[in-house]
Amino acid sequence: MSAVPASAALSADNPLSAPSPLPLQLPPFADLTLEHCREAVLAGMAEQRAEVAAIVTAPDVPTFENTVVALERSGRLYRRAGAVFHNLASSVATDRLREIERELAPLESAHADALRLDPELFARIDAVHAQRHGVDGEGRTLDAEAVRLVERYHLDFVLSGARLDADGRDRLTGLNRELSELSTTFGQNLQLASEAAAVLVGDAAELDGLTEAEVAAAARAAADRGVDGFLLPLLLPTGQPVLAKLRDRRLRRRVFEASVGRASGGAHDNGPVAVRIARVRAERARLLGFATHADLVLADQTAGSTQAVDAMLARMVGPSVANAQAEAAALGEVAARDGVGELAPWDWAFYSERVRAERYSVDTAALKPWFELDRVLVDGVFAAAERLYGYRFTARPDLVGYHPDVRVWEVTDAAGATIGLYLGDFFAREGKRGGAWMSSFVTQSRLLDTRPVVVNNLNVARGADGQPTLLTLDEVTTLFHEFGHTLHGLSSAVTYPRFAGTSVPRDFVEFPSQVNEMWMLWPEVLAGYARHVDTGEPLPASVVEAIEGAQLWGEGFGTLEYLAATLLDQAWHRITPETEVGDAQEFERAALEAAGVAHHLVPPRYRTTYFQHVFAGGYAAGYYSYIWSEVLDADTVEWFRENGGLRRENGEVFRSRLLAVGGSVDPLAAFRAVRGRDADPTPLLRRRGLLGAS
Repeated sequence: MSAVPASAALSADNPLSAPSPLPLQLPPFADLTLEHCREAVLAGMAEQRAEVAAIVTAPDVPTFENTVVALERSGRLYRRAGAVFHNLASSVATDRLREIERELAPLESAHADALRLDPELFARIDAVHAQRHGVDGEGRTLDAEAVRLVERYHLDFVLSGARLDADGRDRLTGLNRELSELSTTFGQNLQLASEAAAVLVGDAAELDGLTEAEVAAAARAAADRGVDGFLLPLLLPTGQPVLAKLRDRRLRRRVFEASVGRASGGAHDNGPVAVRIARVRAERARLLGFATHADLVLADQTAGSTQAVDAMLARMVGPSVANAQAEAAALGEVAARDGVGELAPWDWAFYSERVRAERYSVDTAALKPWFELDRVLVDGVFAAAERLYGYRFTARPDLVGYHPDVRVWEVTDAAGATIGLYLGDFFAREGKRGGAWMSSFVTQSRLLDTRPVVVNNLNVARGADGQPTLLTLDEVTTLFHEFGHTLHGLSSAVTYPRFAGTSVPRDFVEFPSQVNEMWMLWPEVLAGYARHVDTGEPLPASVVEAIEGAQLWGEGFGTLEYLAATLLDQAWHRITPETEVGDAQEFERAALEAAGVAHHLVPPRYRTTYFQHVFAGGYAAGYYSYIWSEVLDADTVEWFRENGGLRRENGEVFRSRLLAVGGSVDPLAAFRAVRGRDADPTPLLRRRGLLGAS
């Protein structure tokens, strides 16, 4: 493969040269350098090309074992090294790492194309696909998981351009290479722009409304940056948590404008990058026979078509706008008492909290002392997993993570057998991308005899020196959510690595993680972790009732900001190669207006220049997935409640019929195996206050 240097040899002392000797093949982080990662990724690609060449040139008739299973076994070095490098790129980026990332991105794109666009390899897969329901050349009848694996490989290759002619394959390779470079640029621009946009405050008096611990954390953030004063770092979404607390309206405006202006000018301007990404994706979709990139993406999702997505979103736009308008009116009344003549977007979160406190007696900022990170994690998140699935988590301080912040736990099942390792990386820091996510260093596979090693990343502000780290209610939700992805990975019980854990359609993958959020306020779980950090007193029952009573407050804003981002994503990925886009910000404005979700007080959850999910992640034309999955989630929550809630029997049904099977069965069939029928959207509409709204 010409894109991979011929000198891509692996030195004998490279720790990635063989599976790690540590428990469950946990990468030997203490011994690894970035140069080891670079060398191993390059060597891994070369090794996999040689393995695939052996498959292609084999004289035997193509069979499931000598073609599809052989492909599943190939690329182990590349998989091992790539998992380490790409996790590090998200969590501990440095200038040297970014340099390597820019070097590797086009090479990895070319490597993927060399496999998926190899006509001889596809001919073998096509032959196996044609006989998948009969007896193959080895006299074998395939079981259901094997048949699905053949079908998945065939579809993957077809959607990747395997049926193109030579000129088409060359054109596609060029487009993919450019996209890999552009996406890397977008992500790196955003990380650097976000760090540069952190708001520096000179006078502590301006931070009125923040707790002592939060002020101390801001002081430490400034000290870590080598500047005087107090630093307010930016999180990934438009809305910044401090906007709900800061009493200084001018500072709220500074924070808001810093957030929405990220990467929209200067050296790290993502506007032109986003425009080019969207155009190249449109050209690629046309080449592959689809009208738009969205049509290409939806061809392999549970939604099935852009029309289905449009129908669901259209049902929600009108009611969510009406609800947001009603909320804005209530906020305006409260703001007027403070002498605020006209409500501005930087006022929304602050006065929303005031309304919540006045109407429902809920002050979310005052709840933080009841949500200490370790207690939420161990006595809440872990405890719920044990009650439902029998999983137990034992700290392993003897195992080293990739950063001093990272902690490792061994996970055992109800029988005491080790099923995986869990890594937690919870604190925000420079070099770490925004947001929260789950990823894997090792995935489960009976074929490869591997068990999962998974990691959760959050961006929580660390407590001041010597002080515990306290979470907001939203951060508690995020921790339960991301751990739902972890449970999907840990519960995997499949044969083939292609199906492991979260290897399911994008518009299904959020479903299990959303379901896991239900346990954060479940009485037995909440009683275990929601205790005051100083006194140990439980969160008063009256407060819990108030939190539950206030759940619909803010849904107008929350749904509308989400729909705005979703419809913006769809707009970018419904263009054709002929569409005149022009300026990114003007395109965004027109798209939001056309979709009926433009609201001067409710900006999209992500604007174009910091929409990492779709321009530097896996959610292009797929951000709708959260609300699509939430239909399944809300209906499944009803199922849990109907069957007694936090019961081991319920957990076993959900684990064995849905979490464990990963992508090895049709995802909607897995849902039906739990629920007993197709999903009903009514629970979701009720949850979001969209029934009867107009």
